[in-house]
Amino acid sequence: MAEERALPRGYRYRWVVWSIMLLSYMIVFFHRLAAGVVRQNLVDDFGLSGSAFGSLASMYFYAYMVMQIPVGYLADSLGARATVTFGMALAGAGSLLFGAASGPTLLFAGRFLVGIGVSTVFIAILKVLSTWFHEREFATLSGVTNLIGNLGGVLAQAPLAWAVAAFTWRMTFAGIGLFSLLLAALCWLLIRNTPADLGLPPVNPAPPTRNRPSFSEGFRAVLADWRIWPSSLFYAAVAGVYLAFSGAWGISYLQAVYELPRAAAAGVVSYSIFGAMAGGIVIGGASDRMGERKPILMAMTVLFCLCLTPMVFWKGGMPPQIILKPLFFVLGFASMAFVLTWAIVKEINNPRYTGMAVALVNTVGFLGVALITTAMGMILDRMPQAAPLVQYRAVFAFAFACALFGTACAFLMPETGCRNIFTAAEKA
Repeated sequence: MAEERALPRGYRYRWVVWSIMLLSYMIVFFHRLAAGVVRQNLVDDFGLSGSAFGSLASMYFYAYMVMQIPVGYLADSLGARATVTFGMALAGAGSLLFGAASGPTLLFAGRFLVGIGVSTVFIAILKVLSTWFHEREFATLSGVTNLIGNLGGVLAQAPLAWAVAAFTWRMTFAGIGLFSLLLAALCWLLIRNTPADLGLPPVNPAPPTRNRPSFSEGFRAVLADWRIWPSSLFYAAVAGVYLAFSGAWGISYLQAVYELPRAAAAGVVSYSIFGAMAGGIVIGGASDRMGERKPILMAMTVLFCLCLTPMVFWKGGMPPQIILKPLFFVLGFASMAFVLTWAIVKEINNPRYTGMAVALVNTVGFLGVALITTAMGMILDRMPQAAPLVQYRAVFAFAFACALFGTACAFLMPETGCRNIFTAAEKA
């Protein structure tokens, strides 16, 4: 990158900071998508219904949602180092509790603690990107961050299914809990919040401000701009459908409709995650190179809607098995249009409140994920006598409607030209 060559050698430490946070972000994605793989184990051990499992899978997203605004404030005030260290320690404790649960209450509590813990990571990463990297690197690196994070999601598919078969689901979640605690220690030792912590000047000079922003002041400022709401609702719809499919119901769909064994179904669903990995980096990088956000956002949103149509309209919701891997790959690829919402929200808000602005979008977004995941389980429970194909066609018809709503929201999102337009908006 030209920006990299323009910086003195001391700034290379930013790659150390970013790398340890990326490792933590892989844990975020592992937990986000792991529930679908162990669904049958949990049903067998705890007698969970479809609605109950949907609620369990959603506990992660509810916790993530509740914590976004507080985490945004913590990232803006205390910084990424303390925020992520605490979060990874809590996620480790939650995973250990999940693996040791003796009943549904502890199972739900462990999942909720994990959600609270991992909710700290992504906002802190974006804060680090905004302080250690140039503005024209932001969307590209957001996409790369998403790509690396999705490797954790890949581990939560076929590799997790194999680990559960070899070591039991309890031992597997205990192991990931211990690894999370190790990561918490590394975060404290290696992360530095800003270049100033190493005696370096800022990468993106900004007007001087008080050291610690007011929570109420920042929250009011972010809420006051109507442009944040289309981005938030778009994120809720598109990310909600993608994560509900890849993290909760995709494997069950393939097992019930195509009668695939769990490991094989997880392997097929993994293609949606491979697509997301590619989409995050391609979409973010293309937007930065074009100097525009909206054209690629709209194109990918329409493509995402088209990818859902075979599971609703083709052969009653059962497209040929041979097309599933490429179909899921493109579905995951196109879903990553939502990575541009982080860049857009950063670019329409006061840089002083980057953490809070992104946190608000994530709050609305993960509420959407939780509600969509739970709603899919409720649809299945309300059709107990129907054939699996009929049940899942109804589920994907609902998902298609959510995606169409997201498309409508995309039309209302602003074009920023890949630069912060907060001052321009204030003058206007």
